[in-house]
Amino acid sequence: MADSRFFKYGGPLSLKDLARIGNAELANTSDAEKIIKDLATLENAQTDAIAFFHNPKYMETFKNTKAGAVIIKPQDLSAAPKNVALLLSDDPYRSFAFIAQAFYPDEVFPYIQEEAESCIHPSSIIDASAKIGKSCRIDAGVVIGANVTIGDYCNISANAVIEAGVQVGHHCYVGPNASITHSLIGNYVVIHMGARIGRAGFGFVPGPQRAMRVPQLGRVIIEDCAEIGANATIDRGSLEDTIIGAGSMIDNLVQLGHNVQLGRGCIIVSQAGISGSTKLGDFVQIGGQAGLTGHLNIGKGAKIAAQSGIMRDIQADAVVCGAPAIPIRDFHRQTLAIWRMAKIKGA
Repeated sequence: MADSRFFKYGGPLSLKDLARIGNAELANTSDAEKIIKDLATLENAQTDAIAFFHNPKYMETFKNTKAGAVIIKPQDLSAAPKNVALLLSDDPYRSFAFIAQAFYPDEVFPYIQEEAESCIHPSSIIDASAKIGKSCRIDAGVVIGANVTIGDYCNISANAVIEAGVQVGHHCYVGPNASITHSLIGNYVVIHMGARIGRAGFGFVPGPQRAMRVPQLGRVIIEDCAEIGANATIDRGSLEDTIIGAGSMIDNLVQLGHNVQLGRGCIIVSQAGISGSTKLGDFVQIGGQAGLTGHLNIGKGAKIAAQSGIMRDIQADAVVCGAPAIPIRDFHRQTLAIWRMAKIKGA
């Protein structure tokens, strides 16, 4: 069980309830009232825990698991061990995520479920013109500038800085030491510790004596349900806005340049960087340490592998890898060809 000092426990729960929560189906309705107390991996689970199986790599572990219940795909039913209750789902990992949230409710939004008095630490500095919604928590050392608007049920953690004019929607979380300026933020947005949102973009004109800064006159717009990782940096636009689409997930240490625009549901993994004015369609996925040059268009649903270098537009639903990036099948063919050449030469 997760450490109760850090995580709120929401169990135990019956398999009937877990099936409903996870959008899954009981393989055997006689298991409906079975009680599950916790989450676990296939390898470490005991008879009172639930795990999930979705990767054939772990088939032997699945066959030998001691879990009380496992979430599986319907096509894996014949491989299931005896005496294990089964939940059937087309996407076991997603079902497990819903179930995990039920066992351990997210503490990022402590006031969603119930009304609470606002809690504003006396050491925080809040401009008189700022508007703070109901049931907000403002921790020690927070600085909130003039004409800032913060919606209801927000949690602003210690030493965060929200500069003049920023708008924050309802049910938002701003982590410790984060800073936000020149930004409009939607509802249910999570900004983790140390993130830097809205700083001036990297805009300069080279000259014979020195580079001249170009004023960065745009904003950052973060739409509903987006999440920004720790120490990520998102520059405001130059003339247009930098936009983070609804439901997008940005990992720690990601850098987004000015005027970058993300569609809905994009996923960008740690240490990736996107140069100015590049636009991503909905549901684009970018692996860790990938780099994208500026003024590109990345089509809807495209996937970019880790450490790839993107120098040209990517079509919708394409999967690319390498630097410069090429279709991933071509990349694997090249890798195999080089391996064969090296093997022949070594022989």
